[in-house]
Amino acid sequence: MRLDLTRTQKKIQDTARKFAAAELAPVAAALDAGGERDIFLKNLRCMAQLGLMGINVSSCYGGSEAGVVAFSVAVTEIARACASTALTMSLNNMVCEVIQAVGSEDQKKKYIPKICSGEYHAAGFGLTEPEAGSDPAGMCCRAVQDGKEWVLNGSKAFISSGDYAGFFVIWALTDPSARKGRGISTFLVENGLNGFSIGKGEAKMGQNASSTNTLIFNDCKIPASALMGKLNEGYRTAVGELAGGRIGIGSLALGIGLAAIDFATKYALARKQFDQPLTNFQAIQWMIAESYTELEASRLLLMNAACCKEEGRPFARQASMAKYFATEAAEKACHNALQMLGGYGYMKEFPLERYARDVRVTSIYEGTNQIQRLVIAKDILCAAA
Repeated sequence: MRLDLTRTQKKIQDTARKFAAAELAPVAAALDAGGERDIFLKNLRCMAQLGLMGINVSSCYGGSEAGVVAFSVAVTEIARACASTALTMSLNNMVCEVIQAVGSEDQKKKYIPKICSGEYHAAGFGLTEPEAGSDPAGMCCRAVQDGKEWVLNGSKAFISSGDYAGFFVIWALTDPSARKGRGISTFLVENGLNGFSIGKGEAKMGQNASSTNTLIFNDCKIPASALMGKLNEGYRTAVGELAGGRIGIGSLALGIGLAAIDFATKYALARKQFDQPLTNFQAIQWMIAESYTELEASRLLLMNAACCKEEGRPFARQASMAKYFATEAAEKACHNALQMLGGYGYMKEFPLERYARDVRVTSIYEGTNQIQRLVIAKDILCAAA
């Protein structure tokens, strides 16, 4: 595993960092407050034009073809400025990758370029349901074949980018008689179809610029060509893509944690108490050392997982370890950073309270950290048996 970035990876990182500083950081607070949706969407399109929406996607479909490590470092840079934008970027890359992995050639050519080019602002990943979160195999959304069409009925919950996604990857039960997890298939469903409605945006604690919606299917008819991959084998696809998505969420958390502790460290250098800088006090020094050490460990875990995936080696355990550790470390860094500012950290005048709200959900996304522990333990025990 290379610890130094290649020239291509460094270029992607620099591109993301410069865009984040120039375009995202100045509007992040306004976006969090619930306004400036047009600016949010414009920035998504600009990022697509910079090649950030299909980083690990073949150039044949409009991707940058720069690999998983480049994707990870780019998400981190975007998240330093705006977590909501980084989430949309991570999901767009995730959806493009799943289509590239199991879609037909026609599906790849039809859908991936629309995300990579910015024609569509976003795509949605429709797996979670109200009663099937940590246990997606227990989903109830049904797809029944009717001649040359499939008819979808059911709902999906907590779907990011719901009200501005151009299309969705949807998992539905196609063989109720099959053993749990075996009768699920994957479909590509375009926004705006009859029988397909999108619920109002959820009122959330953080990452407010990114919409989160319920998807409702009521006798929604989709063509037979919407089936992606093999019939009744969609659950395996979902599990595989969630592992890759964990690299994205871990990278996002890392960016938030770094933004928080960077801000707090600069503040502490300038702030005086008892006639000396805050950084002269051991309590502050320990919080700085602790946070940067744990975030650096997070970066290395993410790098390892990304390298394993990029090289075609097993990476599920590594991705779960990286996601679990990075999100916990980032949340702790945000806590330390807010503590370093004292009462000011609790005020909206400073970005620490936003970072603390934005980071909280990262330990829930793409499988809670409790589920990550189960994934890690199961893999270790299987290898030891």
